[in-house]
Amino acid sequence: MYYLNNNLKDLVRIFDQNERKNYLRLDLNENPGGLPQDFIDSILPEITPQLIAQYPETHHFSEVLAKHLNTTPEHLCLVNGSAEGIRYIIQAFTSESGKIVGVVPSYFMFQVYSEMYGRSFVKVPYNDDLSMDIQNIISTLTPDTQLLILLNPNNPMGNVYSETEFQEIIKVCEQLEITILVDEAYHYFYPKTFIKYALTSKHILVTRTFSKLFSMAGCRLGYVVGHPDEIKMVQKLCTPHNTNAFAMLVAQKLLETPGILSSLIEDYTLGRDYLIKELNSHKYLHKGDAGNFIFIKPKTNALTIVEKMKSQKQILIKSYSNVGNFGTCLRVTIGAKQYMERFLDALFELDNTN
Repeated sequence: MYYLNNNLKDLVRIFDQNERKNYLRLDLNENPGGLPQDFIDSILPEITPQLIAQYPETHHFSEVLAKHLNTTPEHLCLVNGSAEGIRYIIQAFTSESGKIVGVVPSYFMFQVYSEMYGRSFVKVPYNDDLSMDIQNIISTLTPDTQLLILLNPNNPMGNVYSETEFQEIIKVCEQLEITILVDEAYHYFYPKTFIKYALTSKHILVTRTFSKLFSMAGCRLGYVVGHPDEIKMVQKLCTPHNTNAFAMLVAQKLLETPGILSSLIEDYTLGRDYLIKELNSHKYLHKGDAGNFIFIKPKTNALTIVEKMKSQKQILIKSYSNVGNFGTCLRVTIGAKQYMERFLDALFELDNTN
């Protein structure tokens, strides 16, 4: 008999099918400049007919990645972007109607996957000043909670957790037997990481991606870090050959090429410092302690600015509503200085109260 999963009927999904290649793309937290062309050129000779024709092999890259993380492949599961890893963790470690606690707003796929699989997603909102008191998180946890999702740092809010705060959260989760997922998609824009807990403890998993600082969003590659026993459970959910050969080749070259990661971080840092300095000098309120993105409270209408940025300046940014005492504001991807100069020139022209 015909059947449709009831969890999908009212599931809200937004699929971005816009043509974006002729725009300055500051809307999806990608690296607007991408990787250096000479680095890409150095890889091309290794794109052989065999590489394309054969199913990808993960063993060698898993060893390269494990060495980079100072661990062993048994602690890692390669996935097709960290979103896939998040999906598998929710499937593996929560049950039908099981409670998942997460802060909002955050990466929307946490809630989408929860609803898709019939889980109960319990929201912990931010304070009006866009801060997050961990006691608000802890007070939401109950013996019925199966999974707590944290982001370090959080997209889109940009907040982070201290070591003391995280240890306090761990203590409560251990008492209540709650698994913790820490998404570190933006780790390299904020060097504090909680990966050591995933490597040394059970019931703590970390997801990471090569889409952000590594500038490989078009390749789709990420990984899950955790105890080998739990990594095996995540791997059981993976489709065969779920990570592609080209992505692993590019990622391996990035990890093995001296200086390229520090160069990407330097470009980002210079761009961020310039952006913050100019916003401050023009008396703009902004929020974004970590990550390659920032909230900006405009002086006029945020929705109008987003539209004019696209139609008049060929720049793509996003607007967010109900962002604490910011109200409706702009969220902008941070990139190298040259891209921040172009964005700010457009902002100061379009967001004009005169």
